[in-house]
Amino acid sequence: MPLIRLFTIFLLIISLSECSSVPDQFGKLDLKKWRGDRGGCNGVRAMLVPDFRAEIQNLKGKTTNTIGELLGRPDINQIADRNQKFYIYFLEKGTHCDQPGMKSNSRSVAIRMSAIGLATEVTFQNGLP
Repeated sequence: MPLIRLFTIFLLIISLSECSSVPDQFGKLDLKKWRGDRGGCNGVRAMLVPDFRAEIQNLKGKTTNTIGELLGRPDINQIADRNQKFYIYFLEKGTHCDQPGMKSNSRSVAIRMSAIGLATEVTFQNGLP
């Protein structure tokens, strides 16, 4: 009987953890606005760059899933050497907005994800890293 009770508690904990909603704020960064500006095409992400920069150290060490939940699906998911990848988020409107799939030199931020799925580096550049 105690095993069944333990199993029931375990299922309850699992179901409660799955119901947790994604936060709208990460430190100073307004995540709702960030996620709402897919590709940076509306100019909202560009205004959020100072708040994003303030939270860079807090993003490092987060898992791939957590980064995706916080910032939304990346605009580009780029595979790198040694099972690493980059999550790339555009910060401003560019050719990628009007012609999806076209190379864009718009400002972007890249989050390097290690082979074990942790954010290790955050860089800013024009286009892709």
